[in-house]
Amino acid sequence: MIAAASLVAVAGTVTGAMAGLNGDGGAAEARTLSGGPPGHPSHPSPASPSPSRTSPAPSASHEPSRTPEARPSAEETRRHTGPRPDAPVKLYRHPESQVRDWVRAHPDDPRSAVIESRIADRPAAVWFTDPNPATVTAEVAAVASGGAERDRVPVLVAYAIPDRDCGGASQGGAKDLDAYDAWIDAFAAGLGEDEVIVILEPDAIAQSDCLSADERADRFTSLVRAGRVLKDADPKARVYYDAGHSEWNAPDKQATLLRLAGAAAPGSSDGVFSNVSNFNRTDAEIAYTRKVLDALGGPADLGAVIDTSRNGNGAPADGAWCDPSGRGLGRPPTLTTGESRIDAYLWVKLPGESDGCRGEAGEFSPGYAYELARG
Repeated sequence: MIAAASLVAVAGTVTGAMAGLNGDGGAAEARTLSGGPPGHPSHPSPASPSPSRTSPAPSASHEPSRTPEARPSAEETRRHTGPRPDAPVKLYRHPESQVRDWVRAHPDDPRSAVIESRIADRPAAVWFTDPNPATVTAEVAAVASGGAERDRVPVLVAYAIPDRDCGGASQGGAKDLDAYDAWIDAFAAGLGEDEVIVILEPDAIAQSDCLSADERADRFTSLVRAGRVLKDADPKARVYYDAGHSEWNAPDKQATLLRLAGAAAPGSSDGVFSNVSNFNRTDAEIAYTRKVLDALGGPADLGAVIDTSRNGNGAPADGAWCDPSGRGLGRPPTLTTGESRIDAYLWVKLPGESDGCRGEAGEFSPGYAYELARG
């Protein structure tokens, strides 16, 4: 599992609290723009499956109980662009987020200048957590068009899979996979035709052990379809699949799951993401995601994006995941990493939005934000 991500509200109705993205680095809950989902532990809690425990992975020959979509066409494969050398070097920061609201409301707070310059002014992901397809198109379009108008790349987190977070702190999502497929269609309809990055369903693959083999196969069928629908709607979209993180599943196990979910298909995927809402050091995630990509196979241009929002001091030695003290901001968000196969460092989790211990899960904590900003 991953730690409570931040949330930003787009057109005002997504449930969740979402954050924004700006030129150089959230999610929707009551306000659709600002960071991530309500409660998102970086490691399973004692009541959840341990990341180090190996559960039987779904067999590649298992027949899903839902009918898989057709394989990507040759046209879809040709349309796959992947990360481009001439891609814009700026990420989009959405103008509305919990942290920016706090800064505007507290100009005289002695912590405000530090929080503003080191967190609020950085680009961060916008999370979409409300499974209502009637509203998500306009919400996605508001963020995507905002980035396009400024020639910057927004990062959007699709987070509405059924049985989300295995009933944990970020539980919720669509009522079933048919409803989820309709939500993805509506999400895709808002993307437009410019470059965007889509972080597709944090935890949905790495944390799938809580599902039965049939349920996993069905989920993976929907994820294969989701990536293809997103890229078909916007050929410039970069879609990344859940690789968990370096302290969770072994690379070969994670690659097996990712392959079944469509992450190796050129018509569905641009690669994988890791460390969302987590604290593992960037060098560990680079090594891990390269091993995952090697085991995954697929096109040579598949890459990885890493959440560096809170990993500046690495993970706590005691394994604490819920707003642990002593952490710091990681590398600034960028599309230029200088590392082979590493497409971007992103702030998927908005620093300062609680995992559930410094406040309600997803709620902005100025004290924690200041602590992270000070490192």
